[in-house]
Amino acid sequence: MLLTVKVVPSSKKAEIVKLGEGMYKIKVDAVADKGKANLRLIEILSKHFNVNRSGIRIVKGLSSRDKLVEVLR
Repeated sequence: MLLTVKVVPSSKKAEIVKLGEGMYKIKVDAVADKGKANLRLIEILSKHFNVNRSGIRIVKGLSSRDKLVEVLR
């Protein structure tokens, strides 16, 4: 499953907001420095979709706030 994700780094708490079918806004409580926000994003999504962290892959947008994320079930 492919998701379009808008990431908001350095938030006070982690939160997932569904914007539409396959579109999410995810607030991450980690800074966007050296991939920390990306790692936290993967942790948040793995818990939300109940899959291993290895089942989440950032396909596009590693250094952007707009990402295309693949969730393997």
